[in-house]
Amino acid sequence: MGISAGFMVPHPPLIIPAVGRGEEKIIQGTIDAYQRAAEAIGRIQPETIVLLSPHQTMYADYFHISPGQGARGDFGQFGAGQVSMEAAYDTEFVRALCRAAEEAGIQAGTLGERERKLDHGTMVPLYFVNRYWTGYRLVRIGLSGLPLVAHYRLGQCIRDVARALGRNTAVIASGDLSHKLKEDGPYGYQEEGPAYDARIMEVMGRGDFGELFEFSEEFCEKAAECGHRSFTILAGAFDRIAVEAEKLSYEGPFGVGYGVCAYRPRGGDGTRNFLEQYEEKERRRLLALREREDPYVSLARDTIEMFVETGELPGIPEGLPEELYRLKAGTFVSLKEDGRLRGCIGTIQAVRGCLAEEIMHNAVSACSEDPRFSPVKPWEVERLAISVDVLGETERISSPGELDPARYGVIVTKGQRRGLLLPNLEGVDTVEQQIAIAKQKAGIKAHESVELERFEVIRHEPRGLQNGL
Repeated sequence: MGISAGFMVPHPPLIIPAVGRGEEKIIQGTIDAYQRAAEAIGRIQPETIVLLSPHQTMYADYFHISPGQGARGDFGQFGAGQVSMEAAYDTEFVRALCRAAEEAGIQAGTLGERERKLDHGTMVPLYFVNRYWTGYRLVRIGLSGLPLVAHYRLGQCIRDVARALGRNTAVIASGDLSHKLKEDGPYGYQEEGPAYDARIMEVMGRGDFGELFEFSEEFCEKAAECGHRSFTILAGAFDRIAVEAEKLSYEGPFGVGYGVCAYRPRGGDGTRNFLEQYEEKERRRLLALREREDPYVSLARDTIEMFVETGELPGIPEGLPEELYRLKAGTFVSLKEDGRLRGCIGTIQAVRGCLAEEIMHNAVSACSEDPRFSPVKPWEVERLAISVDVLGETERISSPGELDPARYGVIVTKGQRRGLLLPNLEGVDTVEQQIAIAKQKAGIKAHESVELERFEVIRHEPRGLQNGL
């Protein structure tokens, strides 16, 4: 046995009649599709259901797998506390999955539980499933801020554990699509919203899971989707497996996209090794970028490689351009992995003896001391896209009108709190956004007045690389 079925489903609480109070009838197509998916599960009668939920405990660099014997939950937060359910966990599967993830180098486990109760991303699917089959045990998994490839690898681990245990297993990827479909919707409108929904339904409707990696972080964020990582784990569970894919429904009348798709395995298929294909494509792309790296970026990369391997900062190398030994300036080193920020640390003004030393120390800090991320691991180094910003002199300004986010970086100051944002960043298109993010980084409240400074940078990056924050 192994993975016997997979499903992509949404989780709008109002689909539950006691919550929707008649409003659920507006998404009758989604209800009908959910019924078909649940009926399929009833026919398969899986011993284990692996449920992936964006509303489960989530960490930036860790997948949380619910511990213990089981949990219960209800829809009390949505005004329907009388609708409740319990689920028993498949503890053997959980233990095996934790071991498999550790062996694969994936940060995943049962530590860090914040809320034992079942979340609505779990309960909505189970509300339908429980009408047709209750003889399963549950494995409940949260998402993470890790790259999509890590989510796909976790899916591979789920596949391998299901096979090793001989479990008849169904995987349910819970996740709504874009939350930005309508001006009068609860989250407003963004053009990326309907574009995301059309594209994801095409990809998932065909079962062309390799295309999930082609959705950029910026695009997904602007679309305000919540299920893409769930869908990517589901894809990993079907790695090297032929699937019969069926699009059951799509609706978005409330300004949020709801899509339902079903997948049945149809034997092995070595051509559906989507992660390997993507990583080979990325390897070629990164090699091409490295060939275009200038001495500033190469210095940062060589420093990171040495530090991650040995834990030591190398000496300043010979043969660099003369200005790297002669000049002093603040610098920022930014790292990206799989298109996602992986670290960014810098200095506003020079604190080292020369520009080369400044870059090297900040490269080490970016890969090991950024509090938003765990330290870069040896296997990640070759996957990093690196850029180096050399800061010009800062200039005090009297009003936001003197800023231009494409040209100037900004420094905001309130007492001892100080925040900096580099110029020309993805997704930062207005002065208001620029100042707001800089305030947030400094721990300054949005309504507080601040002193403003601006600066220009010389950005060193291979052509085709966009910088991080």
